[in-house]
Amino acid sequence: MRNLEISLQFGKWVLVQNMSEEIDPALEPILLKQIDKSGSVRMGDKVIPWNKDFKFFMTTNLPNPSYSPETQVKVTILNFAITPAGLEE
Repeated sequence: MRNLEISLQFGKWVLVQNMSEEIDPALEPILLKQIDKSGSVRMGDKVIPWNKDFKFFMTTNLPNPSYSPETQVKVTILNFAITPAGLEE
């Protein structure tokens, strides 16, 4: 979380690998972009300035993840799975 806070403040990109189908509730303010009028986001008891260059990416190794509708509303899901039918096309 400390690395995430620093990246958020200084506009660095963050990649979280091997996510499960459950996402940590501490990430909610970032996923929902809960930015207040001063341009900050509250993570727990800390208020961190939101840098417009910040990007947050999550990947999973699950073959067919099934995320809840609440999660699907918060994020953009891209499926990069390669199938034999797709390769033939």
